[in-house]
Amino acid sequence: MTTGALVGQLAVVTGGSKGIGAAIAAALRAEGATVVRASRTRSALSPLGDVSIVADLATDRGIETLAEEVLALGVPDLVVNNAGGFALGSFESTPASTLDELYRVNLRAPYEIARRFLGRMRERGSGRHVLIGSIADSVALPGNAAYGATKFGARGLHEVLRAEYRGTGVLCSLVSPGPVDTPLWDPIDPDGRPDLPNRASMLRPEDVADLVRWIATRPRHVDVGWVQLGPA
Repeated sequence: MTTGALVGQLAVVTGGSKGIGAAIAAALRAEGATVVRASRTRSALSPLGDVSIVADLATDRGIETLAEEVLALGVPDLVVNNAGGFALGSFESTPASTLDELYRVNLRAPYEIARRFLGRMRERGSGRHVLIGSIADSVALPGNAAYGATKFGARGLHEVLRAEYRGTGVLCSLVSPGPVDTPLWDPIDPDGRPDLPNRASMLRPEDVADLVRWIATRPRHVDVGWVQLGPA
């Protein structure tokens, strides 16, 4: 018999194939939730046993696919907007095309995904939206012009959602971690760069997942707004 605080609840996790997203999906599954994981590649999704949706969330078609397939299962109780892109480079060396790419994944995608689900949550009178941000959504970091711009924008989106849905039963949370040891760092090799933290000192995906699980399992009268976490 399945047990846990989220038994009977439907949770959606974007970017759910690896790193933070996979850890969040596992944590929610451990609490008994039915977890829908969305990713661009099925090969990374299929072994884990959740409901899997292949969707490129940088595209309109991908967002529509996600919404259609999730709503066929029901209105979700929890949406974790986790999918994101990352890039490092000085402002002068970062072309606008990089900003465009990050904007579509880090800001436009969570905006559109929230639009597909939060209204239905409001009509039902309950639901949680958790946006995974970054330390770069509030701290200006050199080499993060494009990434930081999109993450600052995502934090602004979160604040507006909290204001608009206050009192409706839809609770909106922002989780902003410091550096997390995920595959996003693989092509960068931070251990070889003195200007970046080494991977051994970074947070683990499970650290973020534990916080998301804690938020998701709070009683309905507990509203968690913005939480920042980082390595000690």
